[in-house]
Amino acid sequence: MAGKIMKGGEYLIVETPCADVFTPEDFTDEQKQMGETVEQFVAGEITPKIEEIDKQNFDIVVEGMKKCGELGLLMMDAPEEFGGLELDKASSMLVGEKMAHAGSFSVAYSAHSGIGTLPLIYYGTAAQKEQYLEKITSGEWCAAYCLTEPGSGSDALGAQATAVLSADGKHYILNGTKQFITNGGFAELFTIFAKIDKEHFTAFLVEKSFPGLIVGPEEKKLGIKGSSTTQIILDNCKVPVENLLGEKGKGHKIAFNVLNIGRFKLGAGVCGASKMALVAGIKYANERKQFNTQISKFGAISEKIADLTANIFASESLVYRLAGLLDDKLATIEKGIDNYYDEYLKGIEEYASECGISKVFCSEVLALTVDEVLQIHGGYGFVSDYPAERYYRDERINRIFEGTNEINRLLIPGMILRKAMKGELPLQAEAMKAFESLMTPSFEELDESVPFAKEKALIKNLKTLFLILSGVGVQKFMDKLVNEQEILIAAADIAIQIFALESVVLRAEKNFGKVSDSKQELYNAAVKVFAFQACEVAAGSARKGAFYIEEGDTLTMILSGIRRFGKYDATGLLVAKRTLARAACDSEKYVF
Repeated sequence: MAGKIMKGGEYLIVETPCADVFTPEDFTDEQKQMGETVEQFVAGEITPKIEEIDKQNFDIVVEGMKKCGELGLLMMDAPEEFGGLELDKASSMLVGEKMAHAGSFSVAYSAHSGIGTLPLIYYGTAAQKEQYLEKITSGEWCAAYCLTEPGSGSDALGAQATAVLSADGKHYILNGTKQFITNGGFAELFTIFAKIDKEHFTAFLVEKSFPGLIVGPEEKKLGIKGSSTTQIILDNCKVPVENLLGEKGKGHKIAFNVLNIGRFKLGAGVCGASKMALVAGIKYANERKQFNTQISKFGAISEKIADLTANIFASESLVYRLAGLLDDKLATIEKGIDNYYDEYLKGIEEYASECGISKVFCSEVLALTVDEVLQIHGGYGFVSDYPAERYYRDERINRIFEGTNEINRLLIPGMILRKAMKGELPLQAEAMKAFESLMTPSFEELDESVPFAKEKALIKNLKTLFLILSGVGVQKFMDKLVNEQEILIAAADIAIQIFALESVVLRAEKNFGKVSDSKQELYNAAVKVFAFQACEVAAGSARKGAFYIEEGDTLTMILSGIRRFGKYDATGLLVAKRTLARAACDSEKYVF
């Protein structure tokens, strides 16, 4: 465990030593071997069958899941006492990242091993685990998670599905319809949420064979066509009372805690998909010639490749920094205690805002990546003979999965502000200091001998901007700020960019002295390219937020502060971009 364990959201008000962050360069040999195992599985078993999978040949998917079970890829989170591996989050994120190369199959895998399995692991009784866990961690059965309904998506607690105890007290009778259920067509075990007596939101473990469970037809989707997505219809479905999961009326705890985990795992998965798409774009740019020149040598194309490389570096840095935070926190919980999983899930919930950041930032990096990769392909990117077309379609769902990016943007500052109100983060005191700094001119000179001094100064200044904006927002709207969604989203975008940029700088600083001169050059280039972009996004969001909140002299003062704190000297930016692009195109790979 490295240094002091930072609280969730605390990155906004304190400096983090680079030694305290986990980075991809810190993977052990065992973790690297696990990643290679997944790569070999995908290359050998899934990639040759991608087209058949996308035609919804689910026999291949089910068979692939069984092979995942044989390789131990479905038991990473399962407790050792039930035959699981109980691995750290960095390992499970790495597996998720590598599995992303499997296209639609990765959706089935992620749903099964994540939201399909974790409710049972975290909330199941010993008898329930004995009955079901081996079946789903071996791949004998596939699992699914049924929360969304036709009329309730983001408002999960607005679900209308009902559960009523039978007259003999032996079964709950479930009625309702669940919508957009991943793995619905072939799952054998479903975690289904319903309200007991239309009031108590509760989870149940439901077998496909239970009377009254009906699987609807496959949805015709824009992308991820090789994944199964159906309705699950409950028509007086009889569920034994012993299959109630967790506590009556506490289904919200299961739903929201599992979604936190889904968010950080999705961040890792889309990071892997971004790398795969980037490589396809680079290879095509090297092959394609116009005017007797490889298009990768044109500035218009090489700039795209440089920007994407820097963005993916940020995505990767952020994901594994979060993995380290989670692993350090979870390592403090004593195994074997009666309330182990209660404490475990509190540990994950501590970083709920960072989980949301991972989901939003990384999914939007993938969105940009597939869009630019298709553009690099030109007309050929629009036809299915090239993978760019599939990458483009498959990407779109990730900004909707695990809570839309809009919902996550509202949750990020909301959770941070709630911590402040509970006294867990001294945000108000720091916001007052930040506001005072608007009236205190600073001429602090940078010590250029400090690695990444300009970028560290920028991070500090962007934190000041976040504190100013959140401070004036709370001062003006008080507890009504929760209803000012446009302001919350502007604050979220600043917080997201701060966490991403700080992750980039800390990773580069930590590993800088351990690598070759050429790799140092790449670190410098990636930091500069991403810092410029993060500054532009954060400063723009701060300006927008200022106009939303204030007017008159106060607005003028805040805008002046944004000009002061939202600037970055990116001298050498073009050279940095050309350095990244040249390295990527010469090696035809993601260079970090």
